[in-house]
Amino acid sequence: MQEKNVNHGRAAILGLQHLLAMYSGAVAVPLLIGTALKFNSEQMTYLVSIDIFMCGLATFIQLARNKYFGIGLPVVLGCAIQAVEPLKMIGKQFTIRTMYGAIIVAGIFVFLISGYFSKIKKLFPPVVTGTLITVIGLTLIPIALQNIGGGDATAADFGNWKNLVTGFVTILIILIIQIWGKGFLSSIAVLIGLILGTLLAATMGMVSLQPIVEAAWFHVPQPFYFGAPHFEWSSSVTMIIISLVSMVESTGVFFALGNLLNKDITEDDLKHGYRAEGLAVVLGGIFNTFPYTTFSQNVGLLQLTGIKTKRPIYWSAVLLMILGLLPKIGALATIIPTPVLGGAMLVMFAMISVQGIRMLIDVDFKDERNILIVAVSIGLGLGVSIYPTIFQNLPRTVQLFLGNGIVVASICSVGLNVCFKGKEGLDQEQITQKDERPMTVETK
Repeated sequence: MQEKNVNHGRAAILGLQHLLAMYSGAVAVPLLIGTALKFNSEQMTYLVSIDIFMCGLATFIQLARNKYFGIGLPVVLGCAIQAVEPLKMIGKQFTIRTMYGAIIVAGIFVFLISGYFSKIKKLFPPVVTGTLITVIGLTLIPIALQNIGGGDATAADFGNWKNLVTGFVTILIILIIQIWGKGFLSSIAVLIGLILGTLLAATMGMVSLQPIVEAAWFHVPQPFYFGAPHFEWSSSVTMIIISLVSMVESTGVFFALGNLLNKDITEDDLKHGYRAEGLAVVLGGIFNTFPYTTFSQNVGLLQLTGIKTKRPIYWSAVLLMILGLLPKIGALATIIPTPVLGGAMLVMFAMISVQGIRMLIDVDFKDERNILIVAVSIGLGLGVSIYPTIFQNLPRTVQLFLGNGIVVASICSVGLNVCFKGKEGLDQEQITQKDERPMTVETK
């Protein structure tokens, strides 16, 4: 798919599309944690608003590459969903201030070890990277299907006809526009699908404007809103472990972007990317939000649209920061029904898997070792994603690692590759691309 040029007006629309693609995932973390810790409505309003603002700031930090941090690729950052349960545990067992102290320590840790962690690049040859990208997409697909059903699989109305109709019609709209739409129209297929899907849902009584009515007009970010951070060693260690999990996930996303852009991801790129995430996590602790990580769902959107410059992502970052300052406008994105979001997610997440499969096509499968690496890693990654409770009798620290299917697939594929091939398995020669022309990433 060729890269498409885009002016500022179109970039803003594409940026809005990226925003809507990640919005529900971004607000899910503060809603889950705030509800668990029994925040009042004022605290919850702050939490959601500042979280959206910080998503934009964190994205900007990752986009704007400089001497010290920022990978400089078209990525969107949002709250790390794997941090929800540990943060709820810390908040209940200790205090909210302890929770934010642990986040700050974890961010500093990520920033400091980024140079050492970046050396793992040699552990990610094409057979490993292709496997990991495939698993990233496949493990996200069940989330999309759950959203199409309504979001809560235990609810009595899960999978009712309204949810299914709106979800699958959204998919159909995206496919029609993507295939038969011309030029820029095909690039915003997901955005049009979300809008038309929401309008369809509104005719069925599935859209409520109450969140807009209840939201405030203006909001100002406030450092240490819940008080000065408190530092406790076990909480800090827990969040450091979660940060390591996020770094492994982000590594897979960085390589997925590199493959999509036909760009070799160097150790220096990884170091800058990890540092940006570490800085974003520290700021999350200071402004009393949550750890931030690279969102994989937006990679699928890049693949789908063919727009591979940074300009739309800059717009997305700016729009996120504006929405964080203007909660009433930000609440507009929350009225999109869950089944409609699920329909769009299904298309995007499946595209990530296809990207990984395309990468694996060029792997030498005449070598049975590669077959075993891919088969076992995908099998374990998907298995753990479906049944993370398989490790429930292991120590809590081990569960934090092994309860994530992407991390399990990473550990398995890297470990098997090294065990089967030794030094040969660390060969970083890139697979042959059908199109050898370098694809640049626009910096504007």
